[in-house]
Amino acid sequence: MIRSKMTCALFYIATFAMTYAVAAEDLVKVAVPQRGTWDTSVPELGQRGGIFKKYGITVEILYTQAGPEAIQSVIAGSMDIATASGAAAAIGTYAKGAPIRLIGSEIIGAPDLYWYVLPNSPVKAIADINGKTIGYSQAGSSSHTGLLELIKQYNLNATPVSLGGVQASFTQAMTGQVDVGWSAAPFGLEAVADGKIRIVARGSDVFVLKDRTARVNLTSVQMLEQRKDVIVRFMRAYREIIDWMYSDPKSLALYREFSGLPDSVVQQVRGFIPKESMSPDRIAGIDSIIAEAVKNKFLAAPLTPDQIREMIQIPPR
Repeated sequence: MIRSKMTCALFYIATFAMTYAVAAEDLVKVAVPQRGTWDTSVPELGQRGGIFKKYGITVEILYTQAGPEAIQSVIAGSMDIATASGAAAAIGTYAKGAPIRLIGSEIIGAPDLYWYVLPNSPVKAIADINGKTIGYSQAGSSSHTGLLELIKQYNLNATPVSLGGVQASFTQAMTGQVDVGWSAAPFGLEAVADGKIRIVARGSDVFVLKDRTARVNLTSVQMLEQRKDVIVRFMRAYREIIDWMYSDPKSLALYREFSGLPDSVVQQVRGFIPKESMSPDRIAGIDSIIAEAVKNKFLAAPLTPDQIREMIQIPPR
């Protein structure tokens, strides 16, 4: 009887220990730039909507001002995954020897990106940006790459200025510290509707960005080697979350609650950012990304085919 009780006790202790180990192992720390934008809300909405739970994952989120900060948090080991990081910054960081790998595209093209001015600004069209200061978040971010391509395509003589996140950009644009601010939908759309700002250029105006991954999701080599199964399940959940975000009205309700944006703005996001642009299954236009990264000095030289194969480690469906 005593032996039987001891056996049962040991069994429950072992079961508890195993349960605790699995729960600890399946905690995934995710660095996410630009809190509240639609595409960067995949981790938050997946957690709130219970989809990560279906895959045995609990997500802990750290919000950063821009992609380069998120990448550095993964390199430092404080975070497991960085989402929505500028493709040029991620590839350039890999080329410098950082132990990171790309596990998915975060957004193809730049449908969410736009630049704006105050209502009384003399800037009425893209050509009027000549001689003006124009914002982006941080060097190597998707807003930086998009801006450089905009300047190149329209042959602009403009001065790019790092402004940080969308809120910091809005403050500096509204106070006249910069001529043209930057933002990402849905942020600022309410101000556009109220006539407080005018959009003068969009990411969709930049031809070379239309079929090119602008932002990526990435992890560390250590994470892939030691917890690959968790990464595979994370990306399976990620794909399901995107499907759910574009099909279930509950996702919009949770997004409205999380972002604090009015319903009039929330209802626009699906049309502003097409579902297909958020597919994580391929890094679109990799050769073009690398060529531009070299030109803009994010890369010292093009990556070799072997380096590209090593760098891109997207878990299959």
